[in-house]
Amino acid sequence: MSLDVVDLRNFYSSPLGTVARRLVSKAVERIWPDVRGQNVLGFGYPTPYLASLRASADRVVAFMPATQGVTHWPRQGPSATALVSRGALPLQIGSVDRVILAHALETTDSPLALMEEIWRVLTPGGRVIVIVPNRRGLWARMDSTPFGHGQPFSRSQLTALMQQSLFAPETWSEALYIPPVPRRLALRSAVAFERIGAGLSLPFAGVHVMEAVKQLYRPISVPRPVRAVRLSPVMAPVPSTRAATSEPSSTLRTPTPTQTSPHTTA
Repeated sequence: MSLDVVDLRNFYSSPLGTVARRLVSKAVERIWPDVRGQNVLGFGYPTPYLASLRASADRVVAFMPATQGVTHWPRQGPSATALVSRGALPLQIGSVDRVILAHALETTDSPLALMEEIWRVLTPGGRVIVIVPNRRGLWARMDSTPFGHGQPFSRSQLTALMQQSLFAPETWSEALYIPPVPRRLALRSAVAFERIGAGLSLPFAGVHVMEAVKQLYRPISVPRPVRAVRLSPVMAPVPSTRAATSEPSSTLRTPTPTQTSPHTTA
């Protein structure tokens, strides 16, 4: 079930949403430090993470699903957002170089169909950054933020989805180690939480930030060679007919009893 665009906008306008946007944007910038000359597409509700890419990218647009709603972005100038259907993006094959998915995979009914559509519009060798809630994180367990709605993912689940849709995962990163509570002390210590969590590779980060590359050909599994089973004849002993005929046949004769003449006297 998709979130409402008003709820998403209100969250990123709050102090907790502002901190979340900064922390996740840093993870995106570490993966894509330079996108000069690239056409960038954002899908879902990606506008909080597209602002840092507009300065260097050739073109940046944001598509939002019809079940969610759309907002005007950026605030100044012509709008770069559009309301689209999840299964039919209004783009030609291989028309964009980079894609960012935010608040998209976890709320769609068919993540595989969405990734197949992203694969279609990406150029050969194009890259996608997926921002999804971590199944083991605290943010996925609390529905007070947008990351607590929909289906969270583990690393293995996200890897399997990418491989099914012909993407090869390359770069992994995590963000939002801070607890999802709007407390001033927690928000002020957000940078320290991120450094400690990333330095120790703690497993309870709020979101996965993963980069995957589009593959052009589906990998084919080569079956293992099976050796043919050769049947060896079994030499069973057979009695020889010649030996059977050479043996003398034994004839049983019944002994003839001695006849006594009736005229013989004892």
